[in-house]
Amino acid sequence: MMGFSFVVEIRSVAAGSTGLLPRRPVWHLNSRISLSLANHLQRVLGIAGPKKAVKAAPSAGKSARYYPADDISRPKHSRAKKHNPAKVRASFTPGTVCILLSGRFRGKRVVCLKALESGLLLVTGPYKINGVPLRRVNQAYVIGTSTKIDVSGVDVSSIDDSYFARVTSDSAEGEDEFFANDEAKPAIVSDQRKADQKKVDAAVLKAVDATPLMKNYLGSKFSLKKYDKPHKMIF
Repeated sequence: MMGFSFVVEIRSVAAGSTGLLPRRPVWHLNSRISLSLANHLQRVLGIAGPKKAVKAAPSAGKSARYYPADDISRPKHSRAKKHNPAKVRASFTPGTVCILLSGRFRGKRVVCLKALESGLLLVTGPYKINGVPLRRVNQAYVIGTSTKIDVSGVDVSSIDDSYFARVTSDSAEGEDEFFANDEAKPAIVSDQRKADQKKVDAAVLKAVDATPLMKNYLGSKFSLKKYDKPHKMIF
């Protein structure tokens, strides 16, 4: 059984107050809780014991204690600096013909060239066959087929994630130019990007021409009709 202590009255010795406090009976579960309540009342009434008064007194050479008025937000633990190697599905190997499921080129068949460090896939149409340029795609929105071509002669070692970084223009638009031109500006492809596209597609087209009907297969779009069952298809 836990003992109960009944506090009947506490004499106030604060400055400007005399007499007894209103008699309000307070029940406590044990002596530890009653002691904490007494300490709380001392803080509320401005009463401090001799030990606390000495401890709270500012000593020479030390600054006063600081208690923030608002909660100080602590930075949350972040894993942004820790990057684990990206996992690439086993079906995506260099030379695999893939089907894009999202984006402006959805439904197009492309050739996978390699997996980048970020986990994205580097693919090409080739551009001359189906209009898909060198681009990165998320492997979550790609179907890997069992069709493959030999791309061992294609050199894409110089192409990485930084190759696709956006280039910021130095000339900033003013307010008048911003409201005057409502039409979207066309994307400007650099000469370096065009040269790399021709170099890569030339090597890929040699492998495509060596395989019968591969050019027609890459040029056709993937689509589903009314009674097609994609979960039973073998790609």
